[in-house]
Amino acid sequence: MVNFPILGEITAEEFLSDYWQQRPLLIRNAIANFSPPIDGNELAGLALEPEVESRLVMGDQWQVEHGPFAEQRFQHLEERNWTLLVQAVDLWVPEVAEILRSFSFLPPWRIDDIMVSYAADGGNVGPHFDNYDVFLLQGVGQRKWSVGGLCDNNSALLPHADLRILADNNFTEEWTLNCGDMLYLPPRYSHHGVAIGECTTFSIGFRAPSATEILDDLTTELISQNKLLGVLTDPPLTPAMADQPISTAYIEQIRALINHSLSDDDLLMRWFAQFMTRPKYPQLTRDTGESRSARIKTSSQNADIYYKNGEPD
Repeated sequence: MVNFPILGEITAEEFLSDYWQQRPLLIRNAIANFSPPIDGNELAGLALEPEVESRLVMGDQWQVEHGPFAEQRFQHLEERNWTLLVQAVDLWVPEVAEILRSFSFLPPWRIDDIMVSYAADGGNVGPHFDNYDVFLLQGVGQRKWSVGGLCDNNSALLPHADLRILADNNFTEEWTLNCGDMLYLPPRYSHHGVAIGECTTFSIGFRAPSATEILDDLTTELISQNKLLGVLTDPPLTPAMADQPISTAYIEQIRALINHSLSDDDLLMRWFAQFMTRPKYPQLTRDTGESRSARIKTSSQNADIYYKNGEPD
């Protein structure tokens, strides 16, 4: 049995057999004496960069603005009820990337990125569900999490142009996370996190490509290799079939053709390895850690956005 401190009192084997992609798990003090490696101003500095994916979610109607942001935008935010989210912070801040070492009990190619959010008091992105596994590590401050059951494509949603907001809040558990606490959520579990005062959250997300994404990329790979894997042949025909709708026998022929095309294990392994390890932001991986850090420091000096004792800095 292998113990990983970030999993608390359970072993990696227990977590993978009893919780992974099965049910939520709250881990108190997952990282003892956790000192968050990025603060609010540095996060805002990242959101000024054109290469960085960032969003602001504001108010009770969850209005969404997409970055990059101008410095002045942060100087005119309300004192509460908004959230700044920045994707792939691990590619910009080496100390954030170090957090991933604690998750070495999972295949590294399954990890997507670490998104970091800063929320003013009451800030949230609405009740929703994700299609991927996520660990929610609490940074500074507190956040209250409400967690419900499994959702699917038939779960009722509120009309919203940018976010999938659940219409029904049937939550069954509620926890307040402090700095260093962590919540694991399997795919499709409903959840809602609301900031209690100012807080940051580190979201370690895992890749979960859809079937359409997989088929699209695999088809592109096969075309690029100019491989002729077979052609469609007819099932046994009769003259009467000429005047009838397409026979369901053709569906079996198509299925057999696709299955035959996917029977090359070596081809699938090579493609899958490339597909799952392809950088999400290739332009960022070309930067050096030093150049990223320098840009963060410069940007964060110009993004002084946060409130102290209710007054703008």
